[in-house]
Amino acid sequence: MSMHLKNKLGLDWAKEKYIRNLYQELGIKGMKPVFKTTRAGKAPYGKFPYLLRNKFIRFSNQVMATDITYIKTPWGMMYFTAVIDLYSRKILSWRLSDSMKTDFCLECVKDAFEEYGVPAIFNTDCGSQYTSAAFVEILQSHNVEMSMDGIGRCKDNIFVERTWRTLKYEWIFLRDYSSAEELRKSLGEFVKFFNSERIHQGLDYKTPDEVYEAGLITNRLKSKPMAA
Repeated sequence: MSMHLKNKLGLDWAKEKYIRNLYQELGIKGMKPVFKTTRAGKAPYGKFPYLLRNKFIRFSNQVMATDITYIKTPWGMMYFTAVIDLYSRKILSWRLSDSMKTDFCLECVKDAFEEYGVPAIFNTDCGSQYTSAAFVEILQSHNVEMSMDGIGRCKDNIFVERTWRTLKYEWIFLRDYSSAEELRKSLGEFVKFFNSERIHQGLDYKTPDEVYEAGLITNRLKSKPMAA
């Protein structure tokens, strides 16, 4: 927060300690969601190994990941899924659904592949949507290696979990929605804000869009044959 106020608004006096004390004085506290969206199901292909442990991600589109998070609304539970580039944290595609059926997860992945290309590795948790034949087959048809989080290891997909935290704490919990269309429009605004405006400490205070574009250049240089 302090870096955002300094970089975007020029408020050099807004130090981290000052912001923390201000939060405490105003009684502002975080909220912790407890609802879980992972539901194990029959897995015709079995569980895939986790491929990202000690993996150094060097450029954009090398590794993508996805997950589902819930959004509680006055008319019932809604479910948000997104495909994220793990090098830059950029949200590549997203979908909103009123159920946890596999279809909207498949559509989200297809959107990402069509617009940004196919990664070398795709990481998910071991929920029933991702262990389904339809989901596994779409990755296999593109020769993508499939990686799955270990059971009870939420940190295996930590960058997606952090994106959900930002979505909930900095956007959803601060707004009210009266319809699914209103929520959908707001989520589109969030994705634009997250990708192009919100700086990330883990990205050296750059935006995901900035890091993603730089990562594409790194990939092109890596792939370019050396002159004789």
